[in-house]
Amino acid sequence: MLYALFEYIESHFDLPGARLFQYISFRSALAVIISLIVTLFFGKKIINLLARKQIGESIRDLGLSGQKSKEGTPTMGGIIIILAIMVPTLLLADLTNIYIQLMIFTVVWMGLIGFVDDYIKVFRKNKSGLKGKFKVMGQIILGLVISITMLNNRDITVRIDKKLAKESQLDRAVSPIDDETPYVDVHNYLTNVPFLKENQLDYSQILPVSDNGRTNAVLIFIPLVVFIIIAVSNASNLTDGLDGLATGVSAIIGATLGIFSYVSGNTIFAEYLNIFYLPATSELVVFSACFVGACVGFLWYNAYPATIFMGDTGSLTLGAIIASMSILLRKELLIPILCGIFLVEALSVVLQVSYFKYTKRKYGEGRRIFKMSPLHHHYQKLGYHESKIVSRFWIIGVMLAVVAIITLKIR
Repeated sequence: MLYALFEYIESHFDLPGARLFQYISFRSALAVIISLIVTLFFGKKIINLLARKQIGESIRDLGLSGQKSKEGTPTMGGIIIILAIMVPTLLLADLTNIYIQLMIFTVVWMGLIGFVDDYIKVFRKNKSGLKGKFKVMGQIILGLVISITMLNNRDITVRIDKKLAKESQLDRAVSPIDDETPYVDVHNYLTNVPFLKENQLDYSQILPVSDNGRTNAVLIFIPLVVFIIIAVSNASNLTDGLDGLATGVSAIIGATLGIFSYVSGNTIFAEYLNIFYLPATSELVVFSACFVGACVGFLWYNAYPATIFMGDTGSLTLGAIIASMSILLRKELLIPILCGIFLVEALSVVLQVSYFKYTKRKYGEGRRIFKMSPLHHHYQKLGYHESKIVSRFWIIGVMLAVVAIITLKIR
């Protein structure tokens, strides 16, 4: 809104300073500040409201140190995160940008699913919450919206050299910018592959199912997007088990995605780093700033000892945002590195359950790999203090983020 307003003022009245809102760096910095203000100003009010409504977490006794002290802590704090993302996004982002529109849909849609889940747990006193099949159905719908939009919207393109397009037989799927430039906008089956010098992967060329490249792309791309969104969103949910853990890790990942947005949306950096130039993705830098500001601001209340939990309203939404941004930025193949904490947490649950069932069938008694899953509870059982576990997971998250960033140059 402010972006559109100052764009109008600058073009019609030439007001000094109005042009500042044309700069991604200025709007991103302002977005962080507004996100922090929203969380700090409204956060306490929302916490007090939830406490008055007695919307507190009921803790199942798992034999963990300090567990019962969290009984009654307000939950559904993801409302604060969503508010802190949406307010600066609506004020400062270009709302005509298709990438911003998709991210707004992601926040609202997954926030709604998470809210319904928390509502059933808190108000209906049903600890299982929303049935898993309905949550997965919601994630599938989000994946379909993003993948189908990417395959059909003419504003979502990759700009590459005309010669490369012809050599890769992509000329059927491109629209030339003009006759004088050596570039074309490819629509829309390409992604970056980390660590490889020729780091271009064309989804339309993977399966020799049809002469129609679009058919091949649909058979690979749509299921892949759906799988990534389900996996990352649920992994984020599993990670949200200690004060500040999922919030801090998400902030680190969000900052990294902001860097990817900036270099991918800047033709000079994209050419220097030999990555795809993605027109209009620089606007996602503003959204990333909103996301990071919201996570950092929420840590004010969510750091140990937490005065509010984000609930599924927050954890499902954070994971969906990270997955969606990675896909839009053609960095979905970097998710195992970038979201390594989420991946390990989810794998620990899968391994624990699978091994327990296997040993129960074979020996008649279930055995465990970890003392408890997800992995952060294993370390609690070993006697590590909660804040130490969280701090070390953050450090590992920073290391993984650095590795993800240097893949831009290591080929």
